[in-house]
Amino acid sequence: MLAYILRRLLHAMPTILGVALVCFALVHLAPGDPLVAVLPPDATAELQAQLRELYGFNRSLPEQFFSWIWRALQGDLGTSIATSRPVVDEVMTAVGHTLRLAVVAMAIGFILGCLFGFVAGYFRNSWVDRAASVVSVLGVSVPHYWLGMVMVIVFSSLLGWLPASGAGSSEAGESRWSFEQMKFMILPAVTMAVIPMGIVARTVRALVADILEQEFVLGLRAKGLTHFGVFRHIVKNAAPTALAVMGLQLGYLLGGSILIETVFNWPGTGFLLNSAIFQRDLPLLQGTILVLAMFFVVLNLLVDILQTLLDPRIERA
Repeated sequence: MLAYILRRLLHAMPTILGVALVCFALVHLAPGDPLVAVLPPDATAELQAQLRELYGFNRSLPEQFFSWIWRALQGDLGTSIATSRPVVDEVMTAVGHTLRLAVVAMAIGFILGCLFGFVAGYFRNSWVDRAASVVSVLGVSVPHYWLGMVMVIVFSSLLGWLPASGAGSSEAGESRWSFEQMKFMILPAVTMAVIPMGIVARTVRALVADILEQEFVLGLRAKGLTHFGVFRHIVKNAAPTALAVMGLQLGYLLGGSILIETVFNWPGTGFLLNSAIFQRDLPLLQGTILVLAMFFVVLNLLVDILQTLLDPRIERA
């Protein structure tokens, strides 16, 4: 297992380097001056030159790229142009909020998706199957930012049950998982869970329908095994693929929540990326994308290892 993990880590290195290169190139190809957020309108040429030297923008792009990579390997992602704070501090604070939201959303989406998928697959071609399929298709099709705005209007503006935006107070001694804090998470978490729920439900439904056609299921039923016993064997066979889909969806939630976090004013990585884009804060933008890409690579590695542990049929090549 250790040799397999080391091989997977070696295979991930070119991916990380490629992501860093693409991120750096795309950010620098975008038009505009990155120092416009901090330079006053009447800035002198001497002040502009000093700031360019301070942030390293006076050097060539290859020099900037390799310097950025070398500092990133040492844990230094630079300094934010807009706030003058270390990028690592900004990103880690935002990652904590996004990770908390993504885990709750993934738990909701995975539980409901598996429930709808298993039921629809086990009772395929019935009204239960059709109803669950409609719910899963709606989950994938409905734009989540539109759903978020509708939920704010209904549950915050009209009913007044839940707060419309923010992540709650950060008072000392108050747990982030307390009920008062969790109320701020309900609307964005449910909104984020809709798409993973639909994808997991469709995947699990197809898996269960395929497993039911296999010969070992017919053999189990011929031996007189109860419906619950057959269902338990189906769950064991479908679990590795379902967990792989869950891991990928968690990665997408960590990096693709920019619209939802903007709608709900949630201070996560999506909201941070949105601010960095509009402020053209290159160090913050590059650092955030690099950290999110690293999370995605690590999640893929963990999913691969978990699959090999759950399914002995998978070769550790």
